[in-house]
Amino acid sequence: MHHQHILRVKTRGPGLYEFTKAADGFVRQTNRQADQGHATRPGLLTVFVRHTSCSVLVQENADPDVMRDLEAYFSRLVPSADDPSMTYLVHRAEGPDDMPAHIKTALTQTSIGIPTNDGQLMLGTWQGLFLYEHRAAPHTREVVLHLSA
Repeated sequence: MHHQHILRVKTRGPGLYEFTKAADGFVRQTNRQADQGHATRPGLLTVFVRHTSCSVLVQENADPDVMRDLEAYFSRLVPSADDPSMTYLVHRAEGPDDMPAHIKTALTQTSIGIPTNDGQLMLGTWQGLFLYEHRAAPHTREVVLHLSA
């Protein structure tokens, strides 16, 4: 069994945008359709973001301070191209957040795999799925969900 869905995530600027419920809903619905509600065998949900200036993460979804601290850390690690420490950057085609966004994506990931079983994601208690937006402007990002079982 292989199923795909493109999830569109609207962002308002830099930060983490949780889409755990949407991904879990896709897994549950797909398994109900395939097996008429019966328990299913183990599978794998592959999550892939179709952009080079945002990423996907499994991260804690209980304490919002985790998300704030993560964003603060990456902002210090890779500041805007107009920061004096970043004068070496050449690629600035779409503004001072353009190349730093690509660097942040290279340091994180554009694809992750999450095990599934009995029609549900096998995430831990405090884990959630997030799109990590690295650009300043709002975007609509496409996340491909591919379920194999």
